[in-house]
Amino acid sequence: MRLMEKYNKEIVPALKEKFGYKNVNAVPKIKKVVLNVGINSNKKEAKFLDVTESVLTRISGQKPVKTRARKSISNFKIREGMVVGMMVTLRGKRMYDFLDKLLNITFPRVRDFRGISTRIIDKQGNLNFGFKEFIAFPEIGVDEVENMHGVEVSVQSTAGNKEVGETLYRLLGFPFKD
Repeated sequence: MRLMEKYNKEIVPALKEKFGYKNVNAVPKIKKVVLNVGINSNKKEAKFLDVTESVLTRISGQKPVKTRARKSISNFKIREGMVVGMMVTLRGKRMYDFLDKLLNITFPRVRDFRGISTRIIDKQGNLNFGFKEFIAFPEIGVDEVENMHGVEVSVQSTAGNKEVGETLYRLLGFPFKD
């Protein structure tokens, strides 16, 4: 809730002043955060799926949805309907709680972390990055991990362009390199 209060009390007035928004509803905000895990074709055993589901549930506080293949691709040994990934979409209070935990706990725990690049912000002002190891999250203990997998995080905003999106993320406290 701290990040939500900070957004309403500090960030909205700062963005209104900097970009000249007259209406509070025109100020960019974060719509949703999507966590995604792709599952390798050689890791199709049920145990790996259960571990992945457990990890995503603990990280996000919400049960993930299994994404299935729409088409069969013989070169990748994928059949139509196979589970090829899992994802969680966070909105509202859970989204702000996750972002607060990400900024204040997870990023500082990443080994050799020097900040994120501004190049990961796309033209619409959305932020996309990934973790090679999910053990940076505080809910996961190092000793309880058998198979490592990455986690992709996509933060979608209503910014509309890269400059406004970058300003929003800087004010929220994302650690950029420069």
